[in-house]
Amino acid sequence: MGNVIFSIIWLIILIFIAFWVAGIAAGIYILILPLTVCIEALTGLTDFLLSVIQFPRYCAQGMMEGRGFN
Repeated sequence: MGNVIFSIIWLIILIFIAFWVAGIAAGIYILILPLTVCIEALTGLTDFLLSVIQFPRYCAQGMMEGRGFN
């Protein structure tokens, strides 16, 4: 296990930032995804939103490893 302080900081980021940001991004992603069939230019946006939706996983992984912000 890594540094406990970094694990606590990752937990705080996970609870207060990552869940909220991912939730908002998921709503926008659901609304825009069907439009990518008609408008190919939205594919880049949906790819970005998908990576934002995975932000809680990144935070949880950092928390479990005790990894710093490097």
